[in-house]
Order: sequence, then C-alpha cells, then structure tokens
Amino acid sequence: MDRNTARYQFVAALALAATLFAAAGCRSIFTTVAYLMRGTTVDAEYEGLRGKKVAVVCRPTASLTFGNPTAHQELARQLSTLLRTNVSKIHVIDQQKIAAWTDENDWGEYPEVGKAMKADMVVGVDLLGFSLYRGQTLFQGQANVNVTVYDCANGGKLVYEKQLPQTLWPPNTGIATSEKPESQFRREFIAVLADQIGRHFYAHDRHADFARDADALH
Repeated sequence: MDRNTARYQFVAALALAATLFAAAGCRSIFTTVAYLMRGTTVDAEYEGLRGKKVAVVCRPTASLTFGNPTAHQELARQLSTLLRTNVSKIHVIDQQKIAAWTDENDWGEYPEVGKAMKADMVVGVDLLGFSLYRGQTLFQGQANVNVTVYDCANGGKLVYEKQLPQTLWPPNTGIATSEKPESQFRREFIAVLADQIGRHFYAHDRHADFARDADALH
C-alpha cells in the first residue's frame, strides 16, 4: 500500500467514525475503523510457489474425457496465466510442453510430470466434475476440483491439498442459451474456475466475486 492510499484510508476511517459516533457507540466505531484500515485483501493460503519453477497439470476423470475432452487443458492454461501474473518471481512451464509430455507418456502421479519438466513444484488439479448447462435452455457452470501441490525438489512431497467447494456460476440463476454462444460462456466459466483455484496462491479481493457474478447477468 503506498503512502497516499494509506493516508486516504486513515482520513476516511476518521470521518466515518466521527459521523457514526453518536449513534453506534465506541466499540462499533473502532470495529469499523479497523476494518477500513485493514482493507478487503485476503492473503494467499499457500505461498510456496513464489520464486519457483512450477508445472500446472490438470487431469480429468475418465467420464469427462468424452463429454468435455478439452476442459482440463483450457483450465490448465488459464490457471497458468493467473499464476504467472499474480505470483512473484514464479516461472510457469509452458502448457504446450506439459501437454505434449503427458500425451506421449504413461504417468500416474503428478510428481512424475514435475520431474520430467524439471520443475520445483507441481500444482495438480483433479477435475472431478464439469458441466455448462442447467437443463436444455440455460447455462450454469458447475465444477468440482481437488487441488494438490507437490515439492519435486523434496522427493515429490505433498505440501498442500484443498478440496474446493463446488463452483456454481452464476450462483443464483442460469443464463438463457439465446443470450450468448456456448463458446463464450465456456471461456467465462473456465476463467471463473481458474480464479477460484488460483486465489489460494496469491492475495485477492474478498469482494471480487460480487462484481463478477453481477457481470455474468449482463
């Protein structure tokens, strides 16, 4: 946070405290001031990717390879872009190189891919469910993923694991299929899913979902 931003937040907090003081009481005022000074940024849950050479590998269940054969590749590309943009000093291995190796070789565990790519870390994404439709006339993306991180420099040790709650987007209603082509909705939903995964590895705005969900309906 730069000095001007900090000064602005401090002044705004004091102004709000003065306005609400008579009605809210001291405890409420100080709670509000603390919230304003802290801001809305949420820290990364796992910060071990900083400065590392990272392979992002997404693997679908067998059933998804028939109905959505490219979803895992699209998700891996989008997640790679987000990590490259938001994680300090990270080197994310090119997805074409990873895809070529995984297509040409039999492998069972994510550290095998990391070793072949000479990566420090592997972010493994198990795509357990993926769909774009709610009924025949509405788009509403649904996905289930499990995320793991392996430290290849430490014998492929599992260092992080997260079973994400189901991603449902938009969360409260579907979008008529007449309003946009499937390809556009697919890109938008994969971007949402990648962000839901990526934000575990970099700081993010806790209120970003509200704006994105509203944009989905326009």
